[in-house]
Amino acid sequence: MSGAKHFPSREMKFEPYGGPPGQATIARLVGPELSSSMGGGIATFDNCSIEWTVLYDELIVVLEGAFRLQLGSENRAIEAGPGDVIWIPEGTQLHYEGVGAKVFYALSPVDWKSRTVRREAL
Repeated sequence: MSGAKHFPSREMKFEPYGGPPGQATIARLVGPELSSSMGGGIATFDNCSIEWTVLYDELIVVLEGAFRLQLGSENRAIEAGPGDVIWIPEGTQLHYEGVGAKVFYALSPVDWKSRTVRREAL
């Protein structure tokens, strides 16, 4: 693993993530190539709804806009704005939604994809 790393906002590469309708993008900043334990990045959500079952523990910090987390298994929603923090445990069924939303996310374990593949192979 390498030492401390700086991610200047002007150099972040955002890729499409979900949609249409609406648009979502993601800049994956910390992954298995940098850390053996956690991942993180920045994501945007604008007039979209992305369905997912979280395969890791996730922490979200809302940076801009209105972010909504629709929790399918609990039939409730969390409405969050700038400065709000949301923790999501592994296994949570949800929809990521937002209007002009920009969030920072951190997740653990960073190697959740390879762990999922191994579990499915058993």
